[in-house]
Amino acid sequence: MLPGIKQFDLTGKTAIVTGGSKGLGQAMAEGLASAGANLLLTSRNIDEAQAVAEQIQREYGRKVVAIAADASSEESAKAMVDRTLAEFGQIDILVNNAGINIRGPIEELTLEQFRKVNSINTDGVWLGMRAVVPHMKSRKYGKIVNIASTIGLVGLALRSPYAASKGAVVQMTKTLGLELAAWNITVNAICPGPFLTPMNVPIAETEDAKKNVVGAVAFQRWGRMEEIQGAAIFLASDASSYMTGSLVTVDGGWTAR
Repeated sequence: MLPGIKQFDLTGKTAIVTGGSKGLGQAMAEGLASAGANLLLTSRNIDEAQAVAEQIQREYGRKVVAIAADASSEESAKAMVDRTLAEFGQIDILVNNAGINIRGPIEELTLEQFRKVNSINTDGVWLGMRAVVPHMKSRKYGKIVNIASTIGLVGLALRSPYAASKGAVVQMTKTLGLELAAWNITVNAICPGPFLTPMNVPIAETEDAKKNVVGAVAFQRWGRMEEIQGAAIFLASDASSYMTGSLVTVDGGWTAR
């Protein structure tokens, strides 16, 4: 039995972080590395991913591999798993983080835009889980952390594609948590509130964001990147061994209202 703080130790573990080259993905990757994990990072931009991988290696002394991947591609999901096993021999943790957002009134959005958001945010999470599960089942161990959103729990105007996709992530998390429990695989989700990620920078100074995003947060500010790390380390570690199908909100009090 690991006492106290040692339950959070990820030394010797291998984690995949999708969309790990920027924003919350990069922050969570750095957090996992600081706790001892080796990493495989995926991104649509291999140059960005490689730069982050090299930075994490220098700072934390972990082995970090970067690959180009399309979260919505079944072939990319398989390649991600194959490369991780070739490099590290095991997969202990999957952080399903890759995501996009297209905002706007429903009558101005196209079906193609709706499908694009859901192909990455919903299909990508399902494909990532499906790809790692056979290996995790064979070892009777795995920690899957899906990145949902508070907008998967409550509504926010002008975000119908994103809200639909993140609501789906919430339900997949609950369903797979039940489905995989017999193999000692936990499936939980983080529901971040408003963090000032590259995805949110374009709207940061809009009246809508000031009123309905930051204005709805108890702390009245955007989240800082490092403030997502604690939840990620917790759900990726043995400290959360009796949790599955659970949602952890990191939202500055947004959903407490």
